[in-house]
Amino acid sequence: MFGRDPWGGTLEISNADSATDDDRSRDLDRGAMMRHQLDETQQSWLLAGPGDQAGKKKKKYVDIGCMVIDRKIFMWTVGLVLGVGLFVGFVMMIVKLVPHKKPPPPPPDQYTLALHKALMFFNAQRSGHLPKHNGVSWRGNSGMKDGLPDSTVKKSLVGGFYDAGDAIKFNFPMAWSMTMLSWTVIEYRAKYEAIGELDHVKEIIKWGTDYMLKTFNSSADTIDRIVAQVGVGDTSKGPMPNDHYCWMRPEDIDYKRPVIECHSCSDLAAEMAAALAAASIVFKDSKAYSDKLVHGAKALYKFGRLQRGRYSPNGSDQSLFYNSTSYWDEFVWGGAWMYFATGNTSYLTIATAPGMAKHAGAFWIGSPNYGVFTWDDKLPGSQVLLSRLRLFLSPGYPYEEILRTFHNQTDNVMCSYLPVFNSFNFTKGGLIQLNHGGPQPLQYVVNAAFLASLYADYLDTADTPGWYCGPNFYTTDVLRKFAKSQLDYILGKNPQKMSYVVGFGKKYPKRVHHRGASIPHNGVKYGCKGGFKWRESKKANPNILVGAMVAGPDKHDGFKDIRTNYNYTEPTLAANAGLVAALISLADIDTGRYSIDKNTIFSAVPPMFPTPPPPPSAWKP
Repeated sequence: MFGRDPWGGTLEISNADSATDDDRSRDLDRGAMMRHQLDETQQSWLLAGPGDQAGKKKKKYVDIGCMVIDRKIFMWTVGLVLGVGLFVGFVMMIVKLVPHKKPPPPPPDQYTLALHKALMFFNAQRSGHLPKHNGVSWRGNSGMKDGLPDSTVKKSLVGGFYDAGDAIKFNFPMAWSMTMLSWTVIEYRAKYEAIGELDHVKEIIKWGTDYMLKTFNSSADTIDRIVAQVGVGDTSKGPMPNDHYCWMRPEDIDYKRPVIECHSCSDLAAEMAAALAAASIVFKDSKAYSDKLVHGAKALYKFGRLQRGRYSPNGSDQSLFYNSTSYWDEFVWGGAWMYFATGNTSYLTIATAPGMAKHAGAFWIGSPNYGVFTWDDKLPGSQVLLSRLRLFLSPGYPYEEILRTFHNQTDNVMCSYLPVFNSFNFTKGGLIQLNHGGPQPLQYVVNAAFLASLYADYLDTADTPGWYCGPNFYTTDVLRKFAKSQLDYILGKNPQKMSYVVGFGKKYPKRVHHRGASIPHNGVKYGCKGGFKWRESKKANPNILVGAMVAGPDKHDGFKDIRTNYNYTEPTLAANAGLVAALISLADIDTGRYSIDKNTIFSAVPPMFPTPPPPPSAWKP
């Protein structure tokens, strides 16, 4: 008899009924023993039916330490990760290897464009053996015998810069120009580097300082004379060949060029000391040259302090063109630069002496020329420079009182530049009249724009949002707005709709009062009077004096592009130095959080406070 197996199939039970009790007992005991000896997996096999064993495959697992997972899932996961990695790597390789266009940099602003040209003016003014890369095709070697024919000097004075449209080397404004250019490099080195002009401006400065080192015994600790000028321009004694009477290219000069020395010239000595000291910071990476500049600066400043007197006595040739009104402001100016170059506090003591400040005019607030920074009056620049010291180092006693005075006076100067206070008149076109309507106004304007822009940078770097004019608070943006308005006027935003920087813009002066630019570069040598026809010509100059800022318009915004009228059309070395300073300070060049170099000027200054002594050794019983 068959019964139905609930798992499928038949089950024979007849034999089971015939089995004896003993047989059943033995079978049960044998099964129990077998089950006892099998592990759980084997038992599961025995419990499973024949169909289950045939239909299932044994699963494989992977032990990865923290867990055990199915091998198939593991392999799929690994494959997926590798596939994604290969895809990402392929995409990155394509991005790197396939050329793609970078977004073009923003075009340079007008101040940067004008700056490139303004620096070229100094190349055109070089005297001596010109480098091959000078970049002014119509200029050549000149002044190659300067100093040698002079019976009193008898040494080479080759080099330096011609001052303006003539061929005289005036050391007083030349030294100031080098000081100004060095100041801009110290403050805005990163900007110069960003636009590719750092090497150029440093070369210009070195051209001037190399020449200045020739004008005195720079290897000595003590000197007794300085060359003040090469060439003369006085024509009051009648027509005679000199650098003002003759209209000749510098390369063709064949007349005598006298050398003027001075034995008592505190102003010139202190200004030259400032120039060499400031340049020593610019060239601090060239230790030998920097040390040479510092040594010369020390000798000059010492000479100026001991041999008191103005370099331009009444009736002298110097007094006719670059007369110095006093030497006290040069003592403050030169002393400040000497301190930054050497770290010697004796120079700071001189620069901050209350009596020195008084003589320099620091308290003459009611003076009509108060705050007008020029090659003659360095006090406004000195006050800004020493305010920098107070803002960033704050040396404290015994300098704090006078430094606070200089800082307050700087604030007052900045207030005087604002139209709302009526300290100076403005033309209808918006040009500030720092020389009270006199001729050649632009040289004063660019200096004021530079000081305003630089002081704004100082305040921003010191996390100071502005300054007070009485009870009224003004932000640094007000100073920059003033500075930009003046430079914009010079670069073409004026009633004449012309740029006063030659070669910049579509309309600029074409008949600049300049001998080299007005005479054709045609291989013909024109004598002392032979160039008169070019001077009187109404035609445009055959050579473009790129970057030259002319003297400027009159107080009514009028301008006459006439070569013979130097009050309108003559450029000068000092004026262009101020122009370069103002342009670099306002140029929109991203160099990081701050636009100025906060610390380089203090590189030689020792810590304000002495280093604390080391802690005592451990106590031993």
